[in-house]
Amino acid sequence: MNPTRFRSTAAAATAVLAMLALATACNRESPGSAAPGGDKSVIGIDLPRSDSDFWNSYAQYVKNGIKTDGVNALPLSNSQNDVTKLVANVQVFQNTGAKAVVMAPQDTGAVASTLESLASKKIPVVSVDTRPDKGTVYMVVRADNRAYGTKACEFLGKQLGGQGKVAEMQGALDSINGRDRSEAFAQCMKAKFPNIQVFELPTDWKGDVASAKLQSLLAQHPDLNGIYMQAGGVFLQPTLALLEQKGLLQPAGQKGHISIVSNDGIPQEFDAIRKGRIDATISQPADLYAKYALYYAKAAAEGKTFQPGTTDHDSTIIQLPNGLEDQLPAPLVTKENVDDKALWGNNVG
Repeated sequence: MNPTRFRSTAAAATAVLAMLALATACNRESPGSAAPGGDKSVIGIDLPRSDSDFWNSYAQYVKNGIKTDGVNALPLSNSQNDVTKLVANVQVFQNTGAKAVVMAPQDTGAVASTLESLASKKIPVVSVDTRPDKGTVYMVVRADNRAYGTKACEFLGKQLGGQGKVAEMQGALDSINGRDRSEAFAQCMKAKFPNIQVFELPTDWKGDVASAKLQSLLAQHPDLNGIYMQAGGVFLQPTLALLEQKGLLQPAGQKGHISIVSNDGIPQEFDAIRKGRIDATISQPADLYAKYALYYAKAAAEGKTFQPGTTDHDSTIIQLPNGLEDQLPAPLVTKENVDDKALWGNNVG
């Protein structure tokens, strides 16, 4: 063989491999774990988005858990609230030997075919926070989102004395979380507080959309006296900024205060509660989401199984048509318990 041709061929092959490696690395982050290999089963983990304080906290808990628990994770990917990116990232996991996959699909209807593809290859899936509408899942790690809507309704209804007007910033209604929270809130309001008028504002989990719709609503109903934010991680800052701009951000207990209850339990919500800017939030357990996502992913890769019933971590596993769901506790946080050190929002960083 011509040595010059051999060197050229080898160089070309090296360049191709480098390009493939670069393509595989797109939308990926290093979790700080050891490279795949050894005796531990490899786990693929997709983070859902980075435009929410809640999900950024979850991502940090995942990275910490990978290190402290010795999880053999592939480089993390982030689908950025785009189901096409999620599908592509999962394909990379399949191609690089993942024995289980952790994801948090934001569009719970569009991910069905991807779940079935993974199931056909016997790669179990742990879905975090969202319950896919169809497609096989090994375990959903999630809090009871209907309870979010009910707790928010009961708190807000009592705060307003059963009278007034409430803006509800709904999450995406193509998401099981958006539907659960919205349906439960509506049912509770209708049954327990029929004299409160609720204005439903679909937002697709986007803070700018929520702010624009709230501004329009305030122009029509300046006597609005309550707000339910289904996701403080994306709605809190634009909402408070708008209310402050309009001179409507009065502290709790003062005349003109708009009662606000939120969902997530991020540190920024706790700070707002302490300052009287909002009244309550429901703490969605970002720390437990990460902890048990990794726990169940490792268990799935090792072939372990679970049954419906109570757990040893203060939750309940329920049977779904397409798998199991571990419903983790999500407490209501008000000024009375906002400094509780057991709340993950008081332990971030």
